[in-house]
Order: sequence, then structure tokens, then C-alpha cells
Amino acid sequence: MPALPRPPLGGDTLDDLGVRLHDGIGTLRVWSQNASSIELVIFDEHDLDWEIETLSLERRTGGIWQVTTALLQPGARYALRVDGPHGPGNVFNPEQLLLDPYSRGLAQGHGYEEWRSVVIADGFDWGDVRKPRVPMDETVIYEGHIKGLTKRHPGVPAALHGTYAGLAHPAMTEYLTRLGVTTVELLPVHAFVPEPRLLERGLTNYWGYNTLGFFTPHTAYATEAARRAGPEAVLAEFKGMVKLLHQAGLEVILDVVYNHTSEEGIGGPRSSFRGIDNALYYRQLEDGAYVDTTGCGNTLNTSADAPARLVLDSLRYWATEMQVDGFRFDLATALGRNANHEYDIEHPLLRAIGEDPLLQDAKIIAEPWDVGLGGWQTGNFPAGWSEWNDRFRDRARNFWLSDIDYARRASAPVGVGGFANRLAGSANTYSEERGPLASVNFVTAHDGFTLHDLVTYDVKHNEANGEQNRDGADVNRSFNHGVEGETDNPAILAARRKAMRNLMGTLLLSAGIPMITAGDEFGRTQKGNNNAYCHDSALTWLNWTHEQWQKDLLAHVTALTRLRAENRALRPARYAVLGEHVPEASEMEWFDQNGETMEAEQWNDPRHRTLQYVATSDTRDGDSNRILLIVHGTETPIDVRLPDVLEGATAFTALWSSADEAPAEEQRRYLPGDVLPVAGTSMQLFRVE
Repeated sequence: MPALPRPPLGGDTLDDLGVRLHDGIGTLRVWSQNASSIELVIFDEHDLDWEIETLSLERRTGGIWQVTTALLQPGARYALRVDGPHGPGNVFNPEQLLLDPYSRGLAQGHGYEEWRSVVIADGFDWGDVRKPRVPMDETVIYEGHIKGLTKRHPGVPAALHGTYAGLAHPAMTEYLTRLGVTTVELLPVHAFVPEPRLLERGLTNYWGYNTLGFFTPHTAYATEAARRAGPEAVLAEFKGMVKLLHQAGLEVILDVVYNHTSEEGIGGPRSSFRGIDNALYYRQLEDGAYVDTTGCGNTLNTSADAPARLVLDSLRYWATEMQVDGFRFDLATALGRNANHEYDIEHPLLRAIGEDPLLQDAKIIAEPWDVGLGGWQTGNFPAGWSEWNDRFRDRARNFWLSDIDYARRASAPVGVGGFANRLAGSANTYSEERGPLASVNFVTAHDGFTLHDLVTYDVKHNEANGEQNRDGADVNRSFNHGVEGETDNPAILAARRKAMRNLMGTLLLSAGIPMITAGDEFGRTQKGNNNAYCHDSALTWLNWTHEQWQKDLLAHVTALTRLRAENRALRPARYAVLGEHVPEASEMEWFDQNGETMEAEQWNDPRHRTLQYVATSDTRDGDSNRILLIVHGTETPIDVRLPDVLEGATAFTALWSSADEAPAEEQRRYLPGDVLPVAGTSMQLFRVE
């Protein structure tokens, strides 16, 4: 791996950690500033309790320990024993067998903590397949779980259900390309383990936010044949998945969890970092108490060079050797905290990720918060980063759900102004330099209600998690439309379906990068559970048998992704500037229901929740593209007069309406000044001719 260009992350001292094979032998390099001795233990390939050989590592400068031996061959199983001083922050135990933090393969013995590192010989025939490199403005993200996506898919062979190979099967790649997504974002695939407390309750960590190793794909997601063949075969299956997805034109983004590890708090499992150099790998106070900004027991100390460098080395490995296209960083604020545990936008690790030459083509996305002091940092990540925009999520939910719920009991609480800001790219959140593509827009994610449940439940129903319904978010901005949970009331069901279409329309017609949560395109449910992280069951696996209303919703989402791709004005890369021509920006005009320019007092007036939004942009081939979007945010139908003051506009061609149960095939044309009936709580999209 090339040396890092930024000395603040350790320079060449921290190069080539882990095992490197050369001239028929292997060299192992391990970092530990505080250790007094480190031993390499080699195990039998078939009996991970049988120690074949023990060798001492030699201490080098900069906290590096090294040994070279012919015993480190591809397939070799090994572990570390580390000794050192005792006292606040140090918890060395020379009897504990530990994983190499740079392990590129893992093998599990019989117990929860019986893991061994495995030497891997990198290599794979990528042929002429290259990364798709989808432009940011054309990107549509599809967030899903490797197992959940294909576990119940009838078109995927049973032997491939729930696996890397299953996701790469034509039944899935053809579905994803038809849907119109460009980029698959996978919940964690770094090797992970369930927390002991979950195992004690008969549950598991399904989502995978509990990392054991940052360089190894999760073995359980490989086919049985690959698992039997060993870590090299698991690695090859993962790479084969990426290759086939790339062949289909689909990118692969990984949801990565560098903010904490599976070792939890002091007294938790001890598998690697804690035994190698606890005092520097984890954030602590002077007395050794952990500074936990993740809510998971520990926080990786990225203010120290070696842990920060490990994160960057891992990213480089997955971007180059594994050929993935980008990363979504779980609780990314934790990575940007300095030695005082405060978030710093100029943090060396954040800057290194954004500037590293091996990551220049990667999509870099932050979940811009953690649970520590000052943890909410939406809009405050460096240039080069995009961010999950929770303000978009909240405003979209409010406008179509909680505002409507409130209006039934009184009147709508707010006007259309805040919603319009999100629709146009959240310019009040992101700087002009970063532009609308800094915003990854979402209405739902793996964490929280599904789209169906968002319009079906007012409160969470997490009893099956075994925590007396205390876990999961209490504020969901959801609306059950009159009945909690399932119902056969046709009026309520119709209102719920339209609400789902409005939310999907908002997501896919707004400036920014849209992210669809897998299954929302056909209205999957988790029965009101908004924190289903611990369920590996039919509750969380996608059901591919659909009722007619689900097929209709899928047709709407497919139509919306197509319309987004066809209309450049819907996906600007820059913010417009009044009175100037800004390349790659969409010039915007705003009209009320009477076709007149919006007045300042109308934006925040709860009585004015109807908006006509016109966006105009130059296409890449030099043509002009212009759209009109009508948004009506009350349940009372209204007549809307189309604007007649648009320069050069001769007609409006109807492209899509959320009021339709299924997408209309006929594209009706209207003239400037025509009056249209608009259904309550609905959206309509037109192309301006």
C-alpha cells in the first residue's frame, strides 16, 4: 500500500502494518506504544487451540514491533500475545490471544472470543471491469442489508440466499437497474460479532454495527461453499460480487463503523485493540475511564496517529484491493474529535480522507452526528464530504405527516417555506462551496420506521427487542392516519398510500443525492418496530411477494428515478445565485396557487401550503431543461393556475402525479394560465415546453 501523503497520521513509520508476503516468507508489523513485549503465536490450520510455534517480535522505533518468518504463509492461522505495564489506561494480559488489527482474514474456533488472524495472499482477476464512477448528480443510493435483500428472493437460487453471491445474481442486478438506482449502500460487511447481552436474550446483532476486524469481509454473508473453503474463498466471493455489480453499472458503497469496536466497555470482550494498547486505541480520561461518544461502550481514539492511520489504511484497502466505490461513515462526528474530545472540522483524519489520492474517486458520506457533547454536526463536515441530511428527513416527514395530523385537530402549524428550502437543496445548511450534492437526502433509513410503518404507526412497537419498548426513537414524526397499525378501512389505506407516494416524490424530485431504503419502494413493513437491529428473521428480510398496491408503488418509484435521470433541472450540482448564470446550477422561480410570484409573507404563513416550483438548467449537451413541480400540503383539494409569465414557455406536459394510484400512461398537455384541479396532499410534476 502506498505511503500516506500526510505526515500527521504517522508518516512512513506506520507503513505496512499487518502481514506482508515477500520472497516466500512473511513479515508481521504491529503497533503498540506501551507494550513491553509481543509474541506471535502460530496455530494448526484445523485445530485453533493447537499452538505450533511462538516467536518474539522485535521492538523498532515509533512503537513498531516486527518479526519475519517462513511460518507466515498464505492460510496460516496466528494470534498475538502482548504484555506491558499496569495502571490507569493499561490493561495488558500476556495470556490473552489477540487478533492482528490489520488481519485480512479471520477464522473462528469454538467460543465467542476464539478468533484467529489468517494470512491472505491478495489477488483477483478483475479482467476489464472498472468502477462505474457514477457522477454525484446522477447518483441514486439504495441502502440495504446483504442477507435481508436476497434471503427470501424467489429468483435467487437457494444456495445463494442471503449472500454476497446472491446480491450479484442477475435476478438482483436486473431488478436494481430497472428500479433506476445507481449505487448500492450495504450495511456493515466488515467482520462483526453480536454483543454477549443479545446472545443471552436469544437475539443477535443483525445490522452489524459491532466491528471485529476492519480489513475482513463478514464470513457469514458468504455461501456455504466459500465458508467451507476458508477465508481466501470468502474474500474472492466478495470481490466477485463487486465485479458483477460493476459489470451491471452499479456502484458499491460500504457502511463502515470506525467509531467504536466490538470490545465494548472495560470488562467487555477482549479481542484486539484493548489488549494491544488500550491507553492509545480508545478515548479515555486520565483515570482510564472511557470517553464514550458512541453509546456502544468505547470510542476509537482518532486523535492518536496509529488509530487514525488504521482507519485510513482500511479505507484504502477496500477502495483499491476490494474495488468498492465509497463509504458511509457511521457516527462520523466521533472520527473528527480531537485530543480534547471536541469535534474539529480540520481534524487530520477528516482532511486525510477527503484529500487522499487513492480515495479521490470514492463517494465519502458522513452520518454527521454521535451521542457525545456537541455531537450534532449536520452541515459542518469538510469539502469533499457529503452528509446524511436529517433536516431534510424531518422536514419531509413534518410536511406530509405530522403537520397533516396536527391540521386535522386544529390547523397546519407552518407554511411551505421550510419544505421548499429542502426541496431546493438545503442551501441554509450547506455552504456555497459544497453545494446541494453535500446533502444525502433520505426519508427513512435502516434505523427507524420503514416508509410503510411511517404512515401506519404513531408510536414504536419494539416489544420483541426485549427492552420493554424503551429502545428506539420516541420522536418519529409519523402519522397513522386515524388507526394504529393494520386496518381494512379503504379511506385510511388510500391516504396512507398517497402519503408514501408524496414522501417518495419529495425524496426523488429534490436537489441533492437521494437514498432509498431497501423495500420502501414496495412498502415493506417491520410491524411498527423502529429499531429492528437485533432481528435476523422474516421481520427484517425483504418479502418479494407483493400485493397490487405494492406493485403500483414500485411503478411510481421506478417512474420517479427515470424522471430524475431525464431532467437535469432536478439534480443541480451547484446553488443558483440571483442575477448570475452558474454552470451546473438550476435557476429557480417560485409561484403560488394563483400562478403569481411568491410574496415574502407567504412562505411561512400556515394558510399558504401550496407552491409551484420552476427549475431551469442547462443539460450537458447544451440544451435547456425546465420543470414545474406543484406541491399542495393540505387535505382540501384546490384549483391551481399555471404560471403564464415564464419566458419562452408554451406548454406544460404532465409527467407524474402522486394523486394517481398507478402512474398515468397519458402525458396530458396544458397551456400557461390553465387552471388545474389538484387533489389534497399531493404533488404533480410537469416538463415545461
